[in-house]
Amino acid sequence: MNDVNRRKFLEGSAGMVAGASAVGGSTLLGAPALAQSLAFKPEKGAKLRVLRWSRFVQGDIDAYMVNVKKFIEKTGVEVRVDNEGWEDVRPKAAVAANTGAGPDIILGTNDDANLYPDKLLDVTDLAEYLGKKYGGWYPACEAYLRPDGKKWIGIALGAAGSYMVYRQSQLKAAGFETFPKDTTSFLAMLKALKEKGTPGGMALGNATGDGLWTNWLIWSHGGQLVDKTNKVIIDSAETLKALEYAKEMYATFIPGTLSWLDPNNNKAFLDSQISVTNNGISIYYAAKNSTDPKVHDLAADINHAPFPVGPVGVPTESHLFFNQMVMKYTKYPNAAKEFLRFMMEQEQFEPWLTGASGYIAQPLRAYEKASIWTADPKNTPYSGGVKNMRPAGYAGRLGYASAGAGADFIVVNMVAEAASGAKTPKEAAERAQKRAERYYKV
Repeated sequence: MNDVNRRKFLEGSAGMVAGASAVGGSTLLGAPALAQSLAFKPEKGAKLRVLRWSRFVQGDIDAYMVNVKKFIEKTGVEVRVDNEGWEDVRPKAAVAANTGAGPDIILGTNDDANLYPDKLLDVTDLAEYLGKKYGGWYPACEAYLRPDGKKWIGIALGAAGSYMVYRQSQLKAAGFETFPKDTTSFLAMLKALKEKGTPGGMALGNATGDGLWTNWLIWSHGGQLVDKTNKVIIDSAETLKALEYAKEMYATFIPGTLSWLDPNNNKAFLDSQISVTNNGISIYYAAKNSTDPKVHDLAADINHAPFPVGPVGVPTESHLFFNQMVMKYTKYPNAAKEFLRFMMEQEQFEPWLTGASGYIAQPLRAYEKASIWTADPKNTPYSGGVKNMRPAGYAGRLGYASAGAGADFIVVNMVAEAASGAKTPKEAAERAQKRAERYYKV
């Protein structure tokens, strides 16, 4: 690591000491950490361009830009931040990787990094430093960004939790005092809500984040796109049961969900067209901060819950994972890594979590103690998004195949086809099997 200016670990008579370490005079959330520091010396005249997805919570981008300004003032490195929609970041990142030109740092989604791992800068030194200092990365982070078990091809930023968002009063009116914990009761609730004229709805279009509920659906019934050896097994009896369940769910949905992308369910919920959906905390955030009295009043009635547990008997959470990729073509690799190190340190990262109002769950264990998760009980379910999630390519190994299959919305399309009746469950599963096999070539 001759490009790194690494300070030596603090030494004492007892050597390295694991405990609460001080960084910039503040205590690291009370979590065990190694007393250490790391810095990368930016190249002379360094300029960085960062491409990230647009905010669903204004406080996210506001707090992020405060930290960017602090970095600029501290290092003198010029930083330009461009914001694009989730669906637009993916193709722009692919073009940048293939042409060798574009942003220095790209904030991607799910396992997009695995589409072009050889085009990304090795950030193992930075990832190991952050992991040791902040209690370790959650397993999903390693699965997404350390596919070979050795080299890190990105730095995890966190995940936008896909949890159930519901109107408490309307659930009670339908006969449910608490949110259902199993799929049988969940379906009964959806049917009761429709009968009351307060239906639910979840995205069945090519929604990068909100379409992930279809992973939960398949996994909760025991289905999998691939097994541990990466053999495609989506055309299975378990998947067919899940798709039959999806048909019953869809019959209770508000019309139009087949074309819903990520913004649609937010709008429908805040417009009181639906009473339950899956989403990040952005709906609650928007209601709390709305200047429209009718929308603002919804906040008190909104609550959140995990997805119900299906026949497999264990939670099967699927969330939108965020990574930070440094492109190998960058002229300023040290500046890029120093930027990411700075943004992930406690002095910057915890205020950003707070600014985003719980929209992003932390990727490092030490940040479980961040105040945002207890400041409002309605935030708490979102704190475990990265900790509890299954990687998108479950149960196989992540790589080009899993990333390609995810980007191609194979599972989402299968569920949409079967749920809507465009195809029978068997036809939908067979089509998904063939599509997936094009990526998972033996």
